[in-house]
Amino acid sequence: DLVESGGGLVQPGGSLRLSCVATDFDLDYYAIAWFRQAPGKEREAVSCISTNASSTFYAEVVKGRFTISRDNAKNTVYLHLGSLKPEDTAVYSCAANPVGYSSTRCPISHYQYDYWGQGTQVTISS
Repeated sequence: DLVESGGGLVQPGGSLRLSCVATDFDLDYYAIAWFRQAPGKEREAVSCISTNASSTFYAEVVKGRFTISRDNAKNTVYLHLGSLKPEDTAVYSCAANPVGYSSTRCPISHYQYDYWGQGTQVTISS
């Protein structure tokens, strides 16, 4: 399973760090992506990191504000959310794609992911 944590309610301009932990498989075989879905909107890819962390992807709307990283020893991927805006409000979910060890692949379509966490709510409001 993938388990997300770290969501919550923060004011505009604030920050959060989301965590995605794999509980029953080795995360270093998987590219990990974060997706988000706001009410009434389609799910969108926010960020992705390859197994060796050499490749990353950021959606244009979060570039420069969000940072993805991974600690394979802890079987965890992090997403730091900074300079948060009300439009960042959504359920954030991590997903895993078995691209292989030391891969530079970083898929960004949700159709390419079979393993998903339950999601964590991020709400930006004053």
